[in-house]
Amino acid sequence: MTPTTALWGKRDDMIVRAHFPYNAEPPPAVLADGGITPIDAFYARNHGRFPDTAPQDWRLAVNGRVNKPLTVTYEQLTTDFEQHEVVATLACAGNRRAELLRIRPIPGKEPWAHGAISTARWRGVRLADVLAAAGAHHDDGLHVAFEASDIAEEATPAQPYGSSIPLSKAMSQEVLLAWQMNSEPLPRVHGGPVRVVVPGYIGARSVKWVSAVTVQPGPSQNYFQARDYRILPSDADPDAAAAGEGISLSSLALNCDILDPTDGDRVPRGPLTIRGYGIAGDGRSVERVDVSLDDGLTWRQADLHPALSKWSWRPWSLVVDVAPGPLRITARAWDETGAAQPESAASLWNPRGYGNNSWARVALSVR
Repeated sequence: MTPTTALWGKRDDMIVRAHFPYNAEPPPAVLADGGITPIDAFYARNHGRFPDTAPQDWRLAVNGRVNKPLTVTYEQLTTDFEQHEVVATLACAGNRRAELLRIRPIPGKEPWAHGAISTARWRGVRLADVLAAAGAHHDDGLHVAFEASDIAEEATPAQPYGSSIPLSKAMSQEVLLAWQMNSEPLPRVHGGPVRVVVPGYIGARSVKWVSAVTVQPGPSQNYFQARDYRILPSDADPDAAAAGEGISLSSLALNCDILDPTDGDRVPRGPLTIRGYGIAGDGRSVERVDVSLDDGLTWRQADLHPALSKWSWRPWSLVVDVAPGPLRITARAWDETGAAQPESAASLWNPRGYGNNSWARVALSVR
């Protein structure tokens, strides 16, 4: 176990991508049951050192286009508003970046494999209720910007982490200011004492250690909204890209992955259970997962298992009979609209390695 993994209460087999700030993912098989992810296995994606704010010292400023700016304490948040729970999957926009790295280098970005995605039961209050208490305006084009209390040294210039979502999403029933994760107080490593949870969107919009909420015209100008977490053209220089260039990431793309077995495994001949998940963007449902053992020449349908909520991944499995030799498994998902995943990771390559939702592929051997 690495010192940072022990410090933050994670499993000793976490795959650490960076120690400071701590970025780590669990082995994929740990996630393969498709249920609630234990806190000690939940992936960690961070941009700065973790703030250490006691609940009694936490404050949330609610301002901008509101009739009554507020400063909300932890006690007020947890006692003055109706509480709600949502089971939601959070996924890093760079999940499955390792597959893009096989195509071309992506300097300075973590090589996330299969595990920068996890699911938890979040408890808190609806952001909409707090915005309503402040008398938020409802003009067209408004966004809700979040500011955190961690300082991101990688930003240019260094600044508190921030992000924003459209007001229409902020007012939806699933978006929470959460202080519990899997029925426990929200751990510091995951944004405690209070974080934003934005189901259906990339994890970067679920801002941890939230300290301010601002209703404003247009998206946040924070580095991580205006410059990072954007899909740039494949020939763009990310260091020279202007603020606002590219496509800002928001809703999760339709995706699936194979979690067990995984790359490099050696499995015995005979029956093999393949397990994975599918997830669709912003509340849509996964309706079919196909699996191929011959690089997509033929397909068979996997068994879909119930999703825990509208906002969580949907587990799938398939039992196949395998013979000794190399084995390549491919999987693809379809959503309720009939949309399917793109086939090629090469067609999705971009200079920051975001948004890989190509067909899932793993290579292993049968002994």
